[in-house]
Amino acid sequence: FNLSLIENVENMSDKVADKPAPAKPPQLDDIPELLTTMVEETGEKSAAATKRIYELCDVGHKQNRVPMVCSGKWDVLTPLAKCLTQESGDGRHLACLALNNLSIPTENKRVMALGPASKDVIGGLCKVIAEDKQESYLCCICLMNLSFLEASITTILQHSPVEEGEAPVDPLGNTNSLLRVLEKLLTNSPSVPKSGSGKSEGVRWACGLIKNLAKSEENAALFGKTDIPKCVIENIRSTTAPPSRWTSNSLEDFSLFVVLNLAQWPISKEALLEAGAIDAVKPIMSEGDLQGLKATVSCALLGAEWSAFPDGAQPASKSTAELMTNIVEKKGKDGQYAYGVFKLYTATKAFCDLSKAAAAGDSGDGESNTKTLAVPSAVALCFQVISDLVLAAVDDDEGGSKYVPDVMSAQHCACAVEYLLPAILQASDPPRKSVQSEKAASELSQMLNTYADLSGTAEVGKTAAKNAADKIKASAGTARPVLEISHDLWTQYRKREGQPLDQ
Repeated sequence: FNLSLIENVENMSDKVADKPAPAKPPQLDDIPELLTTMVEETGEKSAAATKRIYELCDVGHKQNRVPMVCSGKWDVLTPLAKCLTQESGDGRHLACLALNNLSIPTENKRVMALGPASKDVIGGLCKVIAEDKQESYLCCICLMNLSFLEASITTILQHSPVEEGEAPVDPLGNTNSLLRVLEKLLTNSPSVPKSGSGKSEGVRWACGLIKNLAKSEENAALFGKTDIPKCVIENIRSTTAPPSRWTSNSLEDFSLFVVLNLAQWPISKEALLEAGAIDAVKPIMSEGDLQGLKATVSCALLGAEWSAFPDGAQPASKSTAELMTNIVEKKGKDGQYAYGVFKLYTATKAFCDLSKAAAAGDSGDGESNTKTLAVPSAVALCFQVISDLVLAAVDDDEGGSKYVPDVMSAQHCACAVEYLLPAILQASDPPRKSVQSEKAASELSQMLNTYADLSGTAEVGKTAAKNAADKIKASAGTARPVLEISHDLWTQYRKREGQPLDQ
């Protein structure tokens, strides 16, 4: 995913800068002299030196990018960041192109976003966007490249510059913060900017940057207190292109991803609901592709009612369970998404929220909706995620899991199991005794109680696991086909992984 964007950026960089053949190709050894010229000269001389720096890291010199930033021999970042503040368009434009290319390698992202020059780099890029220069879209792309390094996303969004000697100001209270600059870019753009114009490109890549930055709860809470949720919903509402025609990295594709990421966290979820997110996103669910999956996950996370999901929520149940499975198995889905695009805690939360909607939609003691979700493979996966966390917490030495889930994912799975119990514990017809069901009830209730007693388990996960354990244990006298098959699949998984079966 990152790579396709990167090629996009490089191709753009190559198109934008015309490159007449220089007298002699620049060498890495020329860098000290070029940096001096960039900083000490102005106008054309400075721009010419910046151009040589750009040529050293262009598409034909990819091998130079990491040494230029990571070797410790030169500081190319501070002078390039300084060039961003130039009034002369040429130097500024070339500095943007060079920073874009340098932001592509993973090793460079850390230095640029978190290293000594990070304040200058992020500050310079933010200033160009704030001043609405024509390079604004290139600066959004550069920041987006840096934000693929998840360790950097809080630092980037916390950028809130003040005059030297002044006290720090919270990003929400500072009109010059990146947060407020991005909000202004989105709110000031015409509702349907001319496609391909500088304005539309700026808004598009700003939404791509926001998509990455919205992956943490801390950042999502900040976005939730701005008009950004309202703007991305408006992007989806006002588009004339059908979702099947939305290309990867388009404004609509990015905007729906922003909705999905913000829907996971309380403050930003509230802001989306106030902006009418469910009604805007609901029609997209019937698409069978990536956009349909994103819309389905978003609606689940936003708490849409069971009746809102098309075709009795069969497609929604299938696609969210498949998404969880693919993440745990460390694979993507051909033609839709690569591994790593979705997080396990996102997929398990969507499955949990869908389970909650199913349980709420079932009247009284019914289980027709929960039955749709409680297929043995999905239930077994929930047991697997919980037990893998238990194993990681209890036994660090042997038989651990290849995929150690996070605490949030295990909690979501425990809650999903509790919601789905009416279907999981449905008795066989006609009722009969079953040794397998007794064994399943005993082992699963023990595992859920062990999970509930882990020190890292939050109260909500603890309560769900204990309730589920009690009800499963109490069901032991009669055959429970779904419980049996789910338990069997879970046992097969643990055998394949060489895990101890006596947790």
